[in-house]
Amino acid sequence: MFKNAKVYRLQAPFELDQMALHARLQERRFRPCGPVETATMGWTAPLGPKAELLVHTVGQVHLVAMRRQERLLPGSVVTEAVADRVAEIEQAEMREVGRRERRQLREDLLVEMLPQAFTRSRVVRASIDAADGWTVVDAASDKAAEEVIALLRESLGSFPLKPLAPEVAPAERLSAWLLSGEPAAGFALEDACVLQDPEDSRSTVRCRGQDLSSPEIRNHLDSGKRAVSVGLIWKERLSLLLNEDLSLKRLRFADEVINELDTGDADDEGATLDAELALLSLELRALLTRLCEEFAVAAPDALSDQASEAADPEQANVEHAGAAATTPDSGPHSGSGSGSGPAPVSQPTGSAADSPPWS
Repeated sequence: MFKNAKVYRLQAPFELDQMALHARLQERRFRPCGPVETATMGWTAPLGPKAELLVHTVGQVHLVAMRRQERLLPGSVVTEAVADRVAEIEQAEMREVGRRERRQLREDLLVEMLPQAFTRSRVVRASIDAADGWTVVDAASDKAAEEVIALLRESLGSFPLKPLAPEVAPAERLSAWLLSGEPAAGFALEDACVLQDPEDSRSTVRCRGQDLSSPEIRNHLDSGKRAVSVGLIWKERLSLLLNEDLSLKRLRFADEVINELDTGDADDEGATLDAELALLSLELRALLTRLCEEFAVAAPDALSDQASEAADPEQANVEHAGAAATTPDSGPHSGSGSGSGPAPVSQPTGSAADSPPWS
């Protein structure tokens, strides 16, 4: 189950099924660090090392997992080894070791010490909701989330998505919730928040286990601080910490919700993950939709059009037919009255490599 959620919105429909996505990710399957590599990363099976598939799918939600391994060789250890080696040379040869020679010694020692260093691995999961257009990364930091997104783009060639861009300032809205004691419909205040001075990020107050309607909280807000993170409960089912970038932390389902999970065979890890992923996906869809309404986050045009066509296919067909009837012919027969058919659709001129960082 995810503990965090860095949220992105797909800018185009995601059309790969489980096996097609697995085949793409297979080219970047995780491999351990080589003797002189400081770090490697790649895709691993979400169900664990015994599983083969790199994608676990429930409905139209695909779960993937990136594994990053790095060698633990602190810079201070290398610096100390270089200093010892320099002292040996200067004492044996009665000369001073220059800067260039020191750099070469450091590189040589790295090659010598890296194969003996311990390794540490971490796994970051992400879900791609092809039905509603969400991509969610279970990461607490932007850096970890961006590593997963970058690896997805590298594996798929093109993966157009953007972080949520609210038109309503989240810090102002969260502060208003605390001042009024009444958050938006569906939410209830919990007992944690982070208040920060907009002019000085060092002036920060972190509260936990605190009554958010207390005079102390109000005094901080009245003095100019703004809420950059607030603990909330979503429909008495999911507790979370909502941040000003609309990312989520400390995701935790209520005990009664966990007890409702139908996992079938308790020893079947796949069945348990299916139930957890289905529950998480349903709750996140409703929660993220509500947040987008509250903070005025616009849906991408491509997904909006797709949703409109799905909601009213007959009207969509009429509109497409009307557009085709009124589109003038193009090409060498344009204007000739030959009835050569509708004009060919023009293709975009750029490439995936020309796209902006979030395309």
